[in-house]
Amino acid sequence: MANWVLVVDDNTSNLTMANRILGEAGMRVSCVKSGEAALKFLGCNKPDLILLDVHMPGMDGFETMAAVRGNPETADLPVIFLTADDDNETEMKGLNAGAMDFIKKPFVPEVLLLRVNHIAELVRLQSDLAHEVEEKTQEVMEQHKKLEKISVQIIESLSSAIDAKDAYTNGHSSRVAEYSRAIAKRAGLSKKEQEDIYVMGLLHDVGKIGISDAIINKPAKLTDEEYAVIKTHPVLGEKILENITEFPKLVTGARFHHERYDGGGYPDGLSGEAIPLEARIIAVADAYDAMSSRRSYRDILPQETVRAEIEKGKGTQFDPVFADILLSMMNEDAEYQMKEK
Repeated sequence: MANWVLVVDDNTSNLTMANRILGEAGMRVSCVKSGEAALKFLGCNKPDLILLDVHMPGMDGFETMAAVRGNPETADLPVIFLTADDDNETEMKGLNAGAMDFIKKPFVPEVLLLRVNHIAELVRLQSDLAHEVEEKTQEVMEQHKKLEKISVQIIESLSSAIDAKDAYTNGHSSRVAEYSRAIAKRAGLSKKEQEDIYVMGLLHDVGKIGISDAIINKPAKLTDEEYAVIKTHPVLGEKILENITEFPKLVTGARFHHERYDGGGYPDGLSGEAIPLEARIIAVADAYDAMSSRRSYRDILPQETVRAEIEKGKGTQFDPVFADILLSMMNEDAEYQMKEK
């Protein structure tokens, strides 16, 4: 079924353009020119997504957003703000109000479509995942031990589905999970913590489900715009996993595995021990597997090359404690078995 998008903007030209761009992409589009009209429309309709202008006469976008979020019937509707502003204050205010994204005006057709499609897909994934978790929770009440086995299989299957998006990362998530669990064991973490980090490792790249295959599998160098899209996958991963309330720490690996120990990573620029411990472990395991597996542009790197890169990254890219543990694992791996087969 085509996505139904409500566009709220006091500028007729913007409404016309958004209607044309989204309509030509096969979406159902409804347009209104004020916050008041939007609330009236939502009184008897429930679109899949709202594009909401920030600056409008009468009720502005923030007031309209508050009314939408305050109504139980519309509180869960995803909202993307439309704005010509180019300042962080507006963006932060919108995100704090509950917006899922921002689109700058005037519209760039490709960007508009990309962001609308990403948010629509993300919401669908959240809904599907929440529904699946609810079903499995019911099974827990009936057959707890059986569900535990099923849950691991589901997570492993989802992990395989994530890796399947990228033709060159077959088995990546499962290897990262195994390496992370081994590092956690050597670091003295409990058996429960080891198993938790294994599951976090399996799902650390879940946000890539929301990235288009064309970008994931592009054989040539990514453009700045495409790389910026790739860099959204930690936040997308967090949004996908945050509804799994039975395992609230599951989002940790997804959101923070690209943070760097020196603070130069993303999405939050955290540094040192401000980065969650599990993410610091997954980060070094993730980097190791990236080097010890095949890519479209190269074969598996020699073990000494990988060792040199891990040494180089100690204290900058990686937590030195966990980097040293991985290096000790490499020292024991004389036959270089820790790599993609």
